[in-house]
Amino acid sequence: MHPLRPYIGITDFMNAKQVELMRKVFLKHAPAHSARVLHVGVMMSYKTLNDIETKWSKAFPDKESIIDIFWSDDVFNCLHYADYDHANDFALDLATAIAYGGSHLHGLQLDMVWPNPSDIFQAIQFSGVAPEIILQVGKNAIEAAGNDPKQVVDRLGDYHGLVHRVLLDKSMGKGLGMDAEGLLPFARAIREAFPDMGIGAAGGLGPMTMDLVTPLLAEFSDLSIDAQGRLRPSGNALDPIDWGMAGEYLRKAIEMTR
Repeated sequence: MHPLRPYIGITDFMNAKQVELMRKVFLKHAPAHSARVLHVGVMMSYKTLNDIETKWSKAFPDKESIIDIFWSDDVFNCLHYADYDHANDFALDLATAIAYGGSHLHGLQLDMVWPNPSDIFQAIQFSGVAPEIILQVGKNAIEAAGNDPKQVVDRLGDYHGLVHRVLLDKSMGKGLGMDAEGLLPFARAIREAFPDMGIGAAGGLGPMTMDLVTPLLAEFSDLSIDAQGRLRPSGNALDPIDWGMAGEYLRKAIEMTR
């Protein structure tokens, strides 16, 4: 698989049957030889990795079952690892998380605020696996950079050669509507400074809200997108995904990105 194919993402898969269902939807609607790929996102956190009770324990799959979800090489299997607690053994934990992804792990998204680049490098060395690294630049990360595109680019310079993509995501799984116009200056600055770095966006995308991302797609035809919270009627990521809604989102996303 080409490492930087733009993707259409769904995050919060819980089992292999759901992957097969969405894979069929993708294959049915995507143009032949589409440049895009289905992103199969699975959540894990520092707490679920270390068996610490959290409200997300039932919303995330058991860590032992992740390898079964990542069964197909026809999709982009991505483990989303969240650590907002700044774990002391971050590099070792990240390497352990990578191991739970198994041999079909293609990507690792870091849902955290400007993690130490050397820890990421160490984790990859420990694991002996080199998945594509996606850095979530979320609300807190943008605020830590003074809400300034130049400062975000300066910080990303520390990850040059280590991070393959950036996901601009102020919602961070909470279903908050994307402000694409507000994200444009950040996307432009990143593309100018790092033309080989993939750019993605997320925030409140779902079957009824795809128009939110239009300003970004109009300028960045290779933009990757991801959906999570708005794939359930409640909009609450603690509830299970409605796979009918997910399929409709996927169909509309494919149509918009042809």
